[in-house]
Amino acid sequence: MSDQIKFIVDNLNKEPFKKNYNLITFDSLEPMQLLQVLNDVLAEIDPKQVVDIREEMPEQTAKRMLSLLGILKYKPPGNATDMSTFRQGLVIGSKPVIYPVLHWLLQRTSELKKRAYLARFLIKLEVPNEFLQDETVADTNKQYEELMEAFKTLHKECEQLKTSGFSTAEIRKDISAMEEEKDQLIKRVERLKKRVETVQNHQRMLKIARQLRVEKEREEFLAQQKQEQKNQLFHAVQRLQRVQNQLKSMRHAAADAKPESLMKRLEEEIKFNSYMVTEKFPKEIESKKKELHFLQKVVSEPAMDHSDLLELESKINEINTQINQLIEKKMMRNEPIEGKLSLYRQQASIISRKKEAKAEELQEAKEKLANLEREVSLKTNQTREFDGTEVLKGDEFKRYVSKLRSKSTVFKKKHQVIAEFKAECGLLQWTEELLKQRHENIQHQLQTIEEKKGISGYSYTQEELERVSALKSEVDEMKGRTLDDMSEMVKKLNSLVSEKKSALAPVIKELRQLRQKCQELTQECDEKKSQYDSCAAGLESNRSKLEQEVRGLREECLQEESKYHYTNCMIKNLEVQLRRATDEMKAYVSSDQQEKRKALREQYTKNIAEQENLGKKLREKQKAVRESHGPNMKQAKMWRDFEQLMECKKQCFLKQQSQTSIGQVIQEGGEDRLIL
Repeated sequence: MSDQIKFIVDNLNKEPFKKNYNLITFDSLEPMQLLQVLNDVLAEIDPKQVVDIREEMPEQTAKRMLSLLGILKYKPPGNATDMSTFRQGLVIGSKPVIYPVLHWLLQRTSELKKRAYLARFLIKLEVPNEFLQDETVADTNKQYEELMEAFKTLHKECEQLKTSGFSTAEIRKDISAMEEEKDQLIKRVERLKKRVETVQNHQRMLKIARQLRVEKEREEFLAQQKQEQKNQLFHAVQRLQRVQNQLKSMRHAAADAKPESLMKRLEEEIKFNSYMVTEKFPKEIESKKKELHFLQKVVSEPAMDHSDLLELESKINEINTQINQLIEKKMMRNEPIEGKLSLYRQQASIISRKKEAKAEELQEAKEKLANLEREVSLKTNQTREFDGTEVLKGDEFKRYVSKLRSKSTVFKKKHQVIAEFKAECGLLQWTEELLKQRHENIQHQLQTIEEKKGISGYSYTQEELERVSALKSEVDEMKGRTLDDMSEMVKKLNSLVSEKKSALAPVIKELRQLRQKCQELTQECDEKKSQYDSCAAGLESNRSKLEQEVRGLREECLQEESKYHYTNCMIKNLEVQLRRATDEMKAYVSSDQQEKRKALREQYTKNIAEQENLGKKLREKQKAVRESHGPNMKQAKMWRDFEQLMECKKQCFLKQQSQTSIGQVIQEGGEDRLIL
């Protein structure tokens, strides 16, 4: 199911939908929004489905979608008895119904577009036999079927031309280029034949050259086959090594594993998965829904000004003061039961948080383990391809890793200690040098001052006296503080113990009574709960039966309504036909000639006579054209020849005029003379 949702979300985020969904936002869509998404996908397949479902009745939406899915030949999962549940799920926007439909549509969008386009022209309209008895309706239906067949043939030819990938211009260019190459090759072959004919035994040499060419082609073909077989052998060897390694690992795992350990592992996995499904995921979904609802509420509200923000801050301060007052009142009451319950609640919340944290850590660890296993498999394949050596596995690899870890930890510790020592040594040396310089400068200045005053050595003795007096005063203060603190602590502890004993005595008595009441109430609660469960089960069974009956009655009602509308339509059609028949009979029977002319029979007979006369005229015209075709063609040919002759004379006359400009041509005695 998760793979199906992921596929749907990925396709909806692409062109032409661009929905920008993720798995959580898509899964938290409302039924109306989910139906709109399904309608958008159907509209991409068939543009007639572009509808806002908020402006359409649910029954009309379901009917429209079901008709299109039937045209697209979608088969819902399950038996034929599940069709009612499928229709109901489509009406209410149920996720288990709509997700498979979306997955099926997005898998084959291009194919379904083509099918929806063809359905507009190839779905045959079923005409009742009563209407087909009318000649006009029958002729129209026949023309409709012929046009449908013509559309089929034209569509097939169009698809073949599309798939062929050729265009007439490209084909003409290729043909012209090939003809030029053919002419060049013919000329080259003729030149080579002329050259070869002068050589002795040229026929035998041509035969040998032909055989050499054939053998070279065969050699290339065999070399290609050899290379392909080498590649297949290499892939087969690699596949065999992978399978052997998998077999070894599986045997090793089977040898080390025991039924008890496997059962424990499976039980732990089942507990973890059940916890994730029943507790963690529902809480996360609920929190996300609340957050989404809050965000939608924030988005729907108008933009806030500074005054609105000040009002909200004042309201928040008032509510905080009320909360503090209520907390103070509760603390003043100091109810012991509520205090204990709050302790238990706190412990339960802490345990639940720890449980959630551990579950998240376990999930992350599983994902890391899967990623690491994939990386290990890739690395092993790479090492095998590079040097062909086997990778350490099982106990050997564990021992090798443990050695490396111990060595690496020791190395890291030693390296860290050395780095710390080096850094500390450098820092101490630098501070020592600075302090020495300062001390030397100060001592030198002090000595110079003391020598000037005549009291050399005074500063040293003064520092020693001050240091000793400070140490003595600190020790005296510490002794006094410790004694006072200890006496005060003893007094406070004694008073607190006496107060707590006096306060807890009535509470313990009340607690005993409350424990008895709690046991009685738990028994009553269990009894009431069992009664409630039995009653709820009975009501649920009755509700399901009533729902089934209502569903069946609704389907019967829909069937009866469709029958009613169908019979009404048939009655109206029959009334129209009856009216037309009575009008025709009246016009045909009446003595008035004008009404007789209005009758359909008279009109059809008149049209038939006109068409027959027209056909006779056309046949006579065709006969005349056939008889005069041969002479007319001869006359046309004679006219073309005459036109060519006149054109030739015109050219000759023009040439003669151009020659007269240079000289003069004189004809005498059957001779032409040019005089310049």
